[in-house]
Order: sequence, then C-alpha cells, then structure tokens
Amino acid sequence: MSVQRLRTFVEVYRQRSISGAARSLGLTQPAVSQHIAALEAAVGHPLFERESRGVLPTAAARELAADLGDTLDVAEAALASARARSADMSGVIQIAGNGDFLSEVVAPRLIPLLEIGMRVRLQAGDRAQVEDMLVGGACDLGIFAYPVEDQRLRSEKIRDEAMSAVAAPAVAARIAAAADLSDGLAAEAMLTYSLERPLLNDWLEHNGLTASARSPAVIGQDLRGLCSLLRAGVGWSVLPRYLSSPFIARGELAEIPSPNGAILRPYFLVWAPSALRQPRIAHARQTLLWGLSKGDAVSP
Repeated sequence: MSVQRLRTFVEVYRQRSISGAARSLGLTQPAVSQHIAALEAAVGHPLFERESRGVLPTAAARELAADLGDTLDVAEAALASARARSADMSGVIQIAGNGDFLSEVVAPRLIPLLEIGMRVRLQAGDRAQVEDMLVGGACDLGIFAYPVEDQRLRSEKIRDEAMSAVAAPAVAARIAAAADLSDGLAAEAMLTYSLERPLLNDWLEHNGLTASARSPAVIGQDLRGLCSLLRAGVGWSVLPRYLSSPFIARGELAEIPSPNGAILRPYFLVWAPSALRQPRIAHARQTLLWGLSKGDAVSP
C-alpha cells in the first residue's frame, strides 16, 4: 500500500467526504476514488458506503484507521525529510497571516526549515490580503483563522485555539464586581481586532451576554498591541491564550469570569495547489502541518 493512498484513505475517513478529501489533498475526485478502490482491492473489503451527503466508513475502514493511528503522519514526515535531503531546499519561502500568530506560534516552528538552508519571509496581513497574495503567487503559504472560501485555494485545519476575555487584574475585578456582567463590560473600554468585533461578539454570544452599543476604543489587527494596552490597565478584550497565558501567569492580566468560559477558534494552513509543485514549498507545508497540529494549543 502506498503512503499516498493511505493518506487519501485517512482524509476521506476524517472528512466522511470524497470531495472534501480531494480539496484538502489537491487531487481530483476521480483520483481519490481510484485510491480508495485500490485500497479496497488490497484489503479485500469495502471501506466506505456511499451516501447522498458523503460516505460512511465500514468496519474494515475503522479497523484500518485504528491500525494506522499516528504512524502515517510519522511516515509522511520521514518521507518529507528524505525528499528535503535529496532536493535543493535553498531559497525563500513566503508565509503570510496574522502578525501575532506568525510571531508567537509559527516562528518557533520554523527551525527545521532554517536548518536545511531555507530562508523564510513572514508577512502580516488580514484574510483578504492573504487570499490575494496566495492566488497571485506573492506568498507561498497562508494562515487563516477562518475556513478558506476561494475555490482556487486549499486548506487544512492545524489547531483549535482557546480565546478568553481578559483585562488587567484591577479592571477584571471591577467587571466581576458589577451586578450584571454585561453592564460591567459595557462600563470599560473595549479593544477589538476589527470594527465588526467577531471575536468579542462570538465570546459574548457563547456566554449569553449582551453586546455594548459603544464603538471600540481601540481597533488593532496585531493582538500584541491590544495586549500591551490591556496590561497597562486600559479596557478589556478577547485574546487567544497563546498570547494571554504568559501574562496571566505573571499577574499582569486576569481572565474575566464568564458563565460558559472560553471559545475555540480554528486556524488553517492555506495554499494554492500549483505551489506544491515546488519541493521547497511542499516540504515547508508538510513541516508546518506537522509542527502546528502537534503544538500546544490550549483547551477551554
């Protein structure tokens, strides 16, 4: 059994969809179906039952998935490393995404690429900017905090990140002491990622709280800037725990008590299928998929 066919099987098994697996792998649906048919011939049993909304794994598929476990990821990483040693990996790789995520989460996982002579360029940009750069070839890999919608691009979720409401300890104490939590939040300055306030609104809705009609005091797309203001005692915001946890541990920030706790936000690695024809980009993609998906994302 080839690693490619096993990878196809795992993707179909995870997504319960031939078309979804094809998009994730950058393959055509007929190619995915051929891989599954070849595996079914090898194991001697059907692996999936086709339905109108996707596929359901058979008992044979569940057994195969259990046997594989994490060994496929290990094998792919080994093959990617072997290809890297036999190919010229020198050159530049361009990665674009949210500045704070690139710096705090992605940068520490670039060391394996740097060790084989790759040069990395990190560029901050919002979702629309990163999509345009990927489609236009201005960057090789992108990081999104939302599922990709452009049909010319492919993506794979790399982690779920917990997001919680935080403030300086004194501000968090004032908010918690209010008779009504919504009123306590409304009395303090609001710091947000964007004017639409997607993170704050999602957190408020998750906790059954009322959104303030006031416009944000500060809008900043690099959350590290908001974090600095929060630590100085200005207002409250919703931040990812990869950014807030160190300051909470040092007593510079405090989590605002909430009825239902943190929310989870998914992060995706995004690429154009044609870019993977370059061994350097294909290797960087696989290295980051491995490093980021096995990272230390914090549960709510």
